[in-house]
Formats: sequence, structure tokens, C-alpha cells
Amino acid sequence: MRFVDEFRDAQLGRVLAGEILGAVEPGRHVKIMEVCGGHTHSIYKYGVDDLLPENVELVHGPGCPVCVIPMGRVDDGIAIARREDVILTCFGDMLRVPGSTGTLLEAKAQGADVRMVYSPLDALRIAKAEPDRQVVFFAIGFETTAPSTALTLKRARAEHVANFSCFCNHVTIVPPLRALLESPDLRLDGFVGPGHVCTVVGARPLEFITTDYDKPVVVSGFEPVDILQSVLMILRQLADGRREVENQYKRVVPYEGNPRALEVMAEVFALRPHFEWRGLGFISHSGLRLSDAYADLDAERRFEVPGVRVADPKACQCGEVLKGVIKPFECKVFGSACTPERPIGTCMVSSEGACAAYYNYGRFARERVVL
Repeated sequence: MRFVDEFRDAQLGRVLAGEILGAVEPGRHVKIMEVCGGHTHSIYKYGVDDLLPENVELVHGPGCPVCVIPMGRVDDGIAIARREDVILTCFGDMLRVPGSTGTLLEAKAQGADVRMVYSPLDALRIAKAEPDRQVVFFAIGFETTAPSTALTLKRARAEHVANFSCFCNHVTIVPPLRALLESPDLRLDGFVGPGHVCTVVGARPLEFITTDYDKPVVVSGFEPVDILQSVLMILRQLADGRREVENQYKRVVPYEGNPRALEVMAEVFALRPHFEWRGLGFISHSGLRLSDAYADLDAERRFEVPGVRVADPKACQCGEVLKGVIKPFECKVFGSACTPERPIGTCMVSSEGACAAYYNYGRFARERVVL
């Protein structure tokens, strides 16, 4: 399949691994953060890290939207779902994210009408089919998924679907990256940029990393050859003394982004003054809410929610994993008390979570077999 098979070519991957070995400065340890959870899963599914020299380390970032949802927001969603007149819809990953008293899946087992959907349009169809019930879409995701939520809300408005609303938990990528770069306990040499987010916002918003923090960035695709090429591009920037935003994922990502998607987001959403991130705390202007023009479709205004901040479980170290401070296997409950079947933290729940990637692909220890 074109644009897939050639980016999974094992021989090409070995060639790139050899070039990486030649590009890295001897004796220097280079730490690169892959921002997106999709990259993390590709790295461990295809053994990309095993092709890298020992002094090139990949660490995980906060780019998994399910992973960063705090427990209090899950509790708010459960409170809405428990109303007799409500059908709460959400993506499959959200069903098993722990709140302080359980998950949406457990609320469903106890009688709440919680339904999994594959898109917000599915939720809108349910609202049309059941006009006597209130249908709420639990919206999550970075700028990648925000345009689909915005377009669905515009359609609901145009079609006068009065029983549809959105519980908005969309977040933006730049503020958490800035917060990470300001953190004193994390040293990074470069970033593998989030390809999915950049299909919407473009690569230009990441320029602050090069200008303000003197770090190279390469926006990357998600196949193993994509990631290896992106690592090589970062190493070449470091060797040349350059600090630029480069776009490896040109087949998908326009440097200026998708203007129509950005336009509809600006119409439907507004920035929150602050938003809580699991393990990272409150970050200013990092979350989206519905704009005043769409306030009548805002579930937080339509229904009362607890709005209580809930501390993460003491045993859970998702925050340190999301910041790249520790690897998942360094968490004291990884693979024992916390597994995909019985997760304590969100990083073990999501299909993009770093802990789930390590667990599913057998990465239980620091030792690697280097090819």
C-alpha cells in the first residue's frame, strides 16, 4: 500500500539506523521527546528504539489526550451520565479512565446510559433518533479532533437539534510543551513533533521551541521509517548547530496548517483561562470551552457538574511519565497493580498511553537488545 509499505521497509530502516549512528556525537547523550502517544506506540511496536545507539534516548511527552484527563473531569462526566434523562456518548478509551469513584463503564453497569461512539456525528444521530432524551458528547482530544466536534456542533445548530450538547475537554498542544520546557527537572535536546496535531495547526506554532528554547523540532509521521528519519534530522540539526522546525511529514502536514479547520475552531471554541492536566496541574490557556455563541450547546452550562478537583492516586506516577521524567517500567505499580485490564492511571488505559505501549510490547525493563 503506497505511503505505508515504503515507510515500513526494514532494509531502509537499517540504513537510517546506520546513518543515525554516524550522526550522533561520540560521548554525548541525546534525549529526544516524542510528543505524541501514537509515536510511542509505533516506536515499541516496531522496535524503533532497538535500532538506536545507546546514547540516543527517546522519552515520552504529554500528547495522549486520554492520558491527560484529570480525575475530576471524569467525575463530572459520570455525574452527567447518571441523570435519568441523559445519554452520555464518548470514545471507547474514555469508558475505562478512572475517576475518584469509578469509571464510565462502571457507571453504565450500574444503570447509566453510556454509549461508545466513533465520532461526534454518531452522537448527533443518537440525539435525532431519541428526541425525548438529552444526548451529551464527552469531547476529548487535541486540535486533531477539535474540528470534528466543532463541525458537529455547527450541524446541530443548523438542524435545530435542541437535545444535543457537548461536554468539552479539548486541549491545545503549545501550553503543555512550554510548561515542560520551563521544568527544571527535565533536560531535552529536541522534539519529534506531533504529526496529527500539525495536520490541523501546521508546524508554525512549534517555532517557539526553536526561538525561545533553542531546541530543534521535526514534525514526524507515524511509521517506523518516519520516526527514524525524524531522529536523524534532529541529530543533523544538532551537529550543524541549527535550531529549526522541519517537516518530515510533508505528505500530510502543511506548514501553515488547515485554514478551514482553524476557522471553524475559532468560531465554536474559546480558550479557558486555565485547565487541569492529569499529573501536570493547571496550565494557563491550555483548554477549550464552547464560545458564547454556542453556550446553549454547552453541557457544563446545561447541567450541574461537581467541578471538584480530585488528586491522583498516590501510587500512580502518570504525571512523571507524561513529563518524560521516568519510563513506565520505573513506576512502582507498572505491570503489577496497574495493568490494561485493571488500570490505576490513564497512561495504561489509552490506546496511545505510554504505559500501555510498554506493557503490550513487553518493555518491562531498562535493558534493550541493540541490533
